[in-house]
Amino acid sequence: MAATGESLYGRLVHAEGDVDAGIDETARPHVARNGLRQMGGQAMQGIGDQVVNAKTVLPWLMATVGAPGVLLAFLVPVREAGSMLPQAAITPWVRRLRSRKWAWVAGAAAQAFGASGLALVALNLEGWPAGLAVIVALSVFAVGRALCSLASKDVLGRTVPKGQRGQINGVVTILSGAFALALGLGLELWGGDVGAGLLAALLLGAALAWVVGLVVYAGVHEPESTPDETDQRSGWAAQAWQLLRDDATFRRFVLVRALLLVSALSPPFVVAIGVANQGSSLSGLGLFVIAQGVANLIGGRIFGRLADKSSRLLMVWCAVAACALTTGFLLLLLVPAAKESSWLHPATYLLLALVHLGTRLGRKTYVVDMAEGDRRTEYVAVSNSAMGVLLLVAGALTAVLSIWGNVPALVLLVVLGVIGALLGRSLPEVSAR
Repeated sequence: MAATGESLYGRLVHAEGDVDAGIDETARPHVARNGLRQMGGQAMQGIGDQVVNAKTVLPWLMATVGAPGVLLAFLVPVREAGSMLPQAAITPWVRRLRSRKWAWVAGAAAQAFGASGLALVALNLEGWPAGLAVIVALSVFAVGRALCSLASKDVLGRTVPKGQRGQINGVVTILSGAFALALGLGLELWGGDVGAGLLAALLLGAALAWVVGLVVYAGVHEPESTPDETDQRSGWAAQAWQLLRDDATFRRFVLVRALLLVSALSPPFVVAIGVANQGSSLSGLGLFVIAQGVANLIGGRIFGRLADKSSRLLMVWCAVAACALTTGFLLLLLVPAAKESSWLHPATYLLLALVHLGTRLGRKTYVVDMAEGDRRTEYVAVSNSAMGVLLLVAGALTAVLSIWGNVPALVLLVVLGVIGALLGRSLPEVSAR
């Protein structure tokens, strides 16, 4: 069985650089097993993510249960910022664990609980109570996601050497993309309304995926560490500020990451412009799920390898590509034939999803590779908490600009992306190349 696991892992992951770099000697005999279990557990999470998606499925859920439209604006902030903001606060608890994998298991359980709550809302509630219950269940889900996000990078850094981490994230992306493509095609073939019963079934299936994932992930052979019992009287907020103030490289990384939100925040505006120009035909649930699935399938393996070679350059070039795509889209809107075409908006959405995947894999690999030990946990937590705040600020700015139309918001994102790409070139190289 061990030989089979080694063989499978060798087919999926090509070692780059020193195969023992950055991990404890007790973890070295278990790299293949640990890598496969992390792929399996996180692939189950990726499958669930395609269903509990604040940009696609959950808006359909809100519409199906008749929730007030004003509550739609809270879905993405609660899902994204809600999974980032708590991380600095929960870091002391995670660092006191001998095995950080149990934080991931707890987070997966919370996500399963949140998804199950969303399914119950679909079946039993309507109107304002349904909308508020969705927000509450999504908040529980987001806290669970914060735990998984924080623990997964730490466990990956402690059990898998440099040169292989980006590829593991890439394989996970491919597997979740394959599911997204199958789900999207299934919804397109369904042909009928996406009703409450179907949504509830999908959400319960997502909850089951997290349960399977936590069982698989619990088998990771993680070297135990001495619990961190350092004095926390100064508070997590003060410690986070001290890290940002004193660590210039980390501070620059957080700034660059904040400026590279162009690929993350542009797609909703592209879709809104498309709906305004083409009507509701672009708002089909299956279309957006398919686009995300295709992007993951195409980019997962490629970007995973590139992240292991240079996560810094991957972030920079994907940001450049996102800015170029968005600019090209805005210019094509000035051409009447292109503006009225049926391919411009979905094609732009797909390409932005693809380059966003590269940006995301690049920055995830960069933050894992740039530190060792408990320092990695601090980097992940503080950067994500800072990003939660900055995401809310960026979202507010683009929301204000969108009062005058979606184009000004896209122009702002392009400008920020160009600045981020220029600053990203000055980050130090931390990958195995």
